[in-house]
This record gives sequence, structure tokens and C-alpha cells, in this order.
Amino acid sequence: SSPHLVQVRERIRINGQPISQELFNKYFWLVYNRLEETKDPAHASMPAYFRFLTIMAFHVFLQEKVDLAVVEVGIGGAYDCTNIIRSPVVCGVSSLGIDHTSILGDTMEKIAWQKGGIFKPGVPAFTVSQPERPLEVLRDRAQELKCPLYLCPELDAFEGDHQTLELGLAGAHQRSNAALALQLARMWLQRRSCQGKAGGQVWGWWTPLWPAGLQQSPCLHPGLGELMEVAPGTELVGRPVPLAPAFQPTDAMIQGLRETVWLGRTQILPHGPVTWYLDGAHTTSSIQACVRWFRQAALNQDKPHDGSEVRVLLFNATGDRDTAALLKLLVPCHFDYAVFCPNFTEVSVANNADQQNFNMTLENALTRCLENQRTWTRLLEEKGGSDPWLPTALQAGRLLQSTPARGTLLLVPPAPRPLNSPALVFPCLAQALRWVAQGRDPHLTAPTATGAHPHPAASSGAVLLREAATVRVLVTGSLHLVGGVLRLLDPALSQ
Repeated sequence: SSPHLVQVRERIRINGQPISQELFNKYFWLVYNRLEETKDPAHASMPAYFRFLTIMAFHVFLQEKVDLAVVEVGIGGAYDCTNIIRSPVVCGVSSLGIDHTSILGDTMEKIAWQKGGIFKPGVPAFTVSQPERPLEVLRDRAQELKCPLYLCPELDAFEGDHQTLELGLAGAHQRSNAALALQLARMWLQRRSCQGKAGGQVWGWWTPLWPAGLQQSPCLHPGLGELMEVAPGTELVGRPVPLAPAFQPTDAMIQGLRETVWLGRTQILPHGPVTWYLDGAHTTSSIQACVRWFRQAALNQDKPHDGSEVRVLLFNATGDRDTAALLKLLVPCHFDYAVFCPNFTEVSVANNADQQNFNMTLENALTRCLENQRTWTRLLEEKGGSDPWLPTALQAGRLLQSTPARGTLLLVPPAPRPLNSPALVFPCLAQALRWVAQGRDPHLTAPTATGAHPHPAASSGAVLLREAATVRVLVTGSLHLVGGVLRLLDPALSQ
């Protein structure tokens, strides 16, 4: 899976656990040296970062003799380097969103075409509810690639009369993911069952779906008999893709859904009076889901009786994402402060190698943060909120000043600000988190009197944050941002 949050080893897991440092070192150098020895001397290049880790992951799984490998694509699918598996057991496409538009295309239909590139001849595939046109594109790709494609029923369909499936992951959108996970797991279990019986069990097939030109073989991908035979043409009534029937989840499936943990997704960290809400949403659809979750988890709760509540947004976005569109979706949460900073954990010392981004300079990252700051204040003004106080474009290079005595960088405001300024920019996550927590989170040290960002807005906000009975902080916009925050709030993750 990708990206990692804190350590690169998270990308390659066995039995749910990141591989050990010893295994990672062993297989890294084995793969690296082999590639170095055999590369074409005329085109002496090594695989790029994600490609190398993909090759390494396959090698780890083969050498460690795993029974089942779950492989998540990096970007898209059709041309993703993970898409070299010729005959997977089953394929799944989760809810589509607009992302990586410079690579995948700027419409849902173009993105659906890329995602459907993982379909394989004769290999069953499942997807979840999608908008009509992207779903039709997935159907056409499945027919083109001779792949039987099915639509997952809603999770409610898997719940019996007296059975409610409890999910370990919060958020209504996770119910769609859970339904897809159930179908994929069921297909693997039935495939294994057929292999264990040496093909002795004959499975039926949903006749109208078998791609033309392929022979029906019950043990090629068994279990599809569970998809039941239906009258020809039924799958075209009201939907372009046939609906797979629901089934009764096993006790192990029920337990798995209930105990699933995935850091950085709808995660809540209560640290005394400061509660951190972490969600790596970074597309319009996932930000919408994040807002629904956050409003339910935090904003619907009663205000504390013994004091005020302060709500803070900590945001950053990377790549070619439409930041203004994402921020606009967050305005209804009524944040008292919006804090923008790069995904750099620190700027004063050598960073954790696992968190470094060699494709983005600090100055470029801060310039983007300043643009986000301007966008946020403009959105508040349009909504009738605070007056704008960043009228002209700014370049981060003019705002950064070094302080040799402390060996750090300060972000200096270009001009005096009103005391109720709703948006702040910090040069790194550590400084941003210390300002938000104001010494009230035991995992973070308090900001020093001579700390960064000493302008009036930060000072004014510090008083409110120190006196509030409850501080609720939503961290979103980037999985890398969430990973940096997790590293600071839970140091054990770096071990």
C-alpha cells in the first residue's frame, strides 16, 4: 500500500504488520544490488522510488512464501507498475474520485478508464456504487478486457434481521469499502476451497456475463456460482453492471470488520483537552466524507459547560490538487483558526529520511501554504466572515528569516495583522502543533516565549487556545501531512 505515514516499512506488511527493519534491510540491498549488477549499461538507470518498492514488495512476498498478497495500485491502474500481475484471484475498484489529474485525466470517465486497466481476462472484478457515466466506462473496459464485472450490494444487504455489522473504521463511506472487502475476501476463500478439493466442486456461472470467446471453466475462478443464474438481460435493468448477490458473512469476517484499524483514516486521538481528528482525505469526494465524519464525531457534541471550545483546521495539500475546491468544502465546519504548513516535520534539523520529499523545496511548499491562507480568508469573506487581510500574493522567500542562535527558521509576517486573524502559516509541523496545543498536549512541548510566528494573531490565538475547555483539531488534505502529525503525536510509531 502507499503512501506510508511514518515509516516506509508500512508499505510492505505481512500478517498486518510492517516487515521488520532487518527484513527490510536484507531485501532492500538484495534487490538493489541485483538491479545494479544487471542494468543496461547503455541506459544506466535504476527504477524510480515507487517502482523499486513495488519490485521489492513482490520479492519479499515470494521469498517469505505468503499465501495471499493484497496489492494496492499506486496511481491509476492501467499503467501503474503494480499492474504486471497477469492472473490475480480477483480485482476490486473502490469509489472513484478526482485525483492525479495531470496523469490520469481531468474527468471521472478518464479516471475510470485508467482504474479499469487492472481488469484481467476471466478474472472476476467487483466495484461499488459509482456515478452513471464512470460506471459505464468500467463496464466497457471489463467487456474490452473480457472480465466479468459485478456491482457490490450495499453493506446493509449483508446484515441479517438481527445482525448489524460493526466497523472498526468510522465514517459512512467506510461501509462501501467494507462491502467491497467482503466480496474480495469471499472470492479468495472460495478459490482456495476449490483448490483444496482439487477442483472436485462444480460451480455454476452467471451465464449472461461470461465474456464471449472464453470457455466456461468452473475452477478457473470458482465461487461465481454464488452469483446465481438470472434471466438474460436482468443485469441491464436500471444499472449498467449486474448486482452481485449478498451473502451471510462468516464469524471471521464479522470480527475482521469490527477490529480493522487503519492509521490516519477517520482516526481520533484524545490527548487531554486537545482532541486530534486525523483523516488523510485529499480529493473532493473524500473531503466531503471527512466533513461528514468530523461533524458527526466532533461538532455535534455539546459545547463544554465549563468553558469555551476552539476548533482548528490543520491543512496542507500537495501535487496538482485543486486546493481551493477542497478548502471550500471545509468552511461549513466553522473553524476558529485555520493553520497551514508544509509536510516537513522539522526545518531546523536533519529530517526523518522516511518523511523527506526531495521533489519539493521548503520555499515552494511555504509559497503554496501562503496561497492556501489567502484562499481561506477569501472564502470566509465570501461567507460573510472575517475581513481579508492578505490582499496581495506573497512569496515565501521574503518571509523566511534564519535565527542562527536557535538553528531554526521563522516565518515572519509581512505586515501587522488584526488580532482576530483566522489563518496562520507555520514553516513546519512541529511549530504548528506546538502552537495549537499550547503545552496542553503531554506529547508536545509548549512553544517558547521566543518561538516562531510571534506576530499578534498568533499571540491572540494562543490565549484562546490556552483557556479553552476543549480544543478540537481536524488534520486533513494530505496523507503525508497526517503521517507527519502522527509521528509527532505518537513517537512509538517511529520505532
